[in-house]
Amino acid sequence: MDTFLFSGSRAAALARLAKVDAHAYAQTRNALDGAVTGLSPWITHGIATLPDVLAGIARAQPADRRIDPQHKLVFELGWRAYFQHVWTHRGDAILRSLHGGPLPDAAYAHGVPLDVREGRTGLPVIDQAIRTLYATGTLHNHARLWLASYLVHLRKVHWRSGAEWLVGHLLDGDVGSNHLSWQWVAGTSSQKPYLFNADNVARHAPAAWHSPGTVVDLSYEWLERLARQPRPVPTQPRMEGVTEPVLLHGPPAALGFHTPEPALVRHRHVWLVHPWSMGEVPPDLPPDTLVLAMAVREVHAARPWSAARWRFVGERLDELTPHRWIASNHDWPLALQGARSVQTVANLHLPRLLESIAATRPAAALFPEVERPCTSFSQWWTRVSRAPSAALLTALQRDPTGTPDDKRSDPHTPQPVADDARPRDGRTRWHRPAGLPAAA
Repeated sequence: MDTFLFSGSRAAALARLAKVDAHAYAQTRNALDGAVTGLSPWITHGIATLPDVLAGIARAQPADRRIDPQHKLVFELGWRAYFQHVWTHRGDAILRSLHGGPLPDAAYAHGVPLDVREGRTGLPVIDQAIRTLYATGTLHNHARLWLASYLVHLRKVHWRSGAEWLVGHLLDGDVGSNHLSWQWVAGTSSQKPYLFNADNVARHAPAAWHSPGTVVDLSYEWLERLARQPRPVPTQPRMEGVTEPVLLHGPPAALGFHTPEPALVRHRHVWLVHPWSMGEVPPDLPPDTLVLAMAVREVHAARPWSAARWRFVGERLDELTPHRWIASNHDWPLALQGARSVQTVANLHLPRLLESIAATRPAAALFPEVERPCTSFSQWWTRVSRAPSAALLTALQRDPTGTPDDKRSDPHTPQPVADDARPRDGRTRWHRPAGLPAAA
């Protein structure tokens, strides 16, 4: 995978969109040096929505390589939407094992071992993953899967410990995608644990990652046995590694967040932006609307972020507003009570607080809403792909003012999804997840 220089600006997101080769993506996305999109940080922070992403990519493709609703890119974007679907229905339950895994929860240790955090396990695939994570703030999907599988099934670290550690170092750390992907690897939200071996690494990664003659140079049968025995595998950590970046429990002073000044919003219309919703300001707001950035002390104290991630957020905020407040859950309603109106975009990282202080607009969706909870991605995908949404069909148009190529549904009418929807051919479909929280 080529190394992206991530800037939080919307212009950087649009520039990256224009470079995506959807055909190459479909052919090579599983390789660490494949044509992945690299768009996930902008999606996670609401700078680009899923409809934005698909529309931008679709328009950039050659006329003879058009994207259809079953394209691999659409499918992988579906994983992000599916994780949001599960989080919507399960709420904080996703922070606990959804069902039993290979071992009882009590069999796993809490806390990521120091040799892993410093990239000196002696296992090339893991040490390379740690170095890449710290250097770029992101990881290819396969590397995320390998890292999670190693920690949970070989080192016997509880998936929640690994998930909480990783989300702080990722530029695209999203609790829903991240934690549910770790659960998929752990086997606590899937039918079986995800395992990998040295052959899998050699097939998808550059030579520096290859790990012959190591603990992962085993058959899947042996790895399955190791996953189900409670003792961690013996390790021989190296003495030298890398320094783990410090995680910050709130925005750095350079970003200009300060305590609220209620007089600023008194009798004014307010549009709230926050680190997970930094998209374009809606054009239908009153012309004198104040754009205000918010941060919540408890949220960032509980899940600290790297300085690189805060810098990414700050670059986008520089385009949106100089007004930035940080306050506690208790103080936010008091700070905004004098405003004439307060609006924002709903987000699952701050659901109850946002609903208590603002009129929330739904985030732009690419797939139709499925009202009843789905217990697997294949079940969810069957339901949403049977009747593509207006947003999906519109995004796939090369000319957004033209007529959708797919005439099966009215592009201006949201399409309901029947709870008893089944694949047209009657077959059960199973799909491998895109990995830990990446867009595509």
